Amino acid sequence: MAGVELEYQNLYLPPGTDRRAAVQILTMHAEFGDWELDRLRLFPDGSRRVVLRRRRRPGGRPGYLPT
Repeated sequence: MAGVELEYQNLYLPPGTDRRAAVQILTMHAEFGDWELDRLRLFPDGSRRVVLRRRRRPGGRPGYLPT
């Protein structure tokens, strides 16, 4: 992806968020915000830190979902 500017969004999913809910959240970000998964880290307490990325568009484009 040489020469392509990317923007990143960090998400935190607290402990107690089950796998199904996490999948739904990430799917909504992908479908409605054009985000793709860059990194996901699952911690021993059950929380998750997620980094999403997408190509930066001229003029910027606001995220559709709250972080």
